[in-house]
Amino acid sequence: MKVLVISSHPDDETLGCAGTILKHRENGDSVDWIIATSPQPPTWSKDVIAGKEIEIENVSKAYGIRRSFKLGFAAAMLDTVPMAEVVRALDSAIREIKPEIVYLIHGGDVHTDHQIVFNATLAVLKPFRMAELGVRRILAFETLSSTDAAAPSSSTAFIPNIYIEISDFIDRKLEIMAIYESESQPDPLPRGRSAITALARYRGAVIAADYAEAFMLIREIG
Repeated sequence: MKVLVISSHPDDETLGCAGTILKHRENGDSVDWIIATSPQPPTWSKDVIAGKEIEIENVSKAYGIRRSFKLGFAAAMLDTVPMAEVVRALDSAIREIKPEIVYLIHGGDVHTDHQIVFNATLAVLKPFRMAELGVRRILAFETLSSTDAAAPSSSTAFIPNIYIEISDFIDRKLEIMAIYESESQPDPLPRGRSAITALARYRGAVIAADYAEAFMLIREIG
């Protein structure tokens, strides 16, 4: 099975679906990764940018990612890019990958980049085009400190209806998050070790498992 993870920023997927990625890999599935944005000067220094590139390489190895597609849009600046450009970049990568399952950053997050990546992906994966592109299932994942920071709204709320047990992978999820030295936070902040564990424990409790990750089923073709 071919799996695709689409994140706005490199650490999003680790917070939202790292255990699920690891589970796919254990099952022999191939996993590709699209990263829509990257840090760019002058907002970030050359040293910081170089450090983040190393983090991405190390995380890719830790997951066993087959291919990483870096679209190269400036982080925190996607709202300055014509939507058509973002759609074209995503369309090109998805056509090359032809995944069966897509894990996508949630569109109701407080972060504008997340919203744009979500909407642009769905513009590519219209229901009548999914079969052509090989996609049969789209799942949105949550991101600590972004999904939970959004203003309350029924139209943008993250309402999970798919749960995947990750009890065997929670320790590895935490180890991979620690690779992101520039993005990890100390306890008791949202991206601290205890918060990541607590969310996985809560999601697991819903399905009577030790740990789980939760998703919103956006679209599925049977």
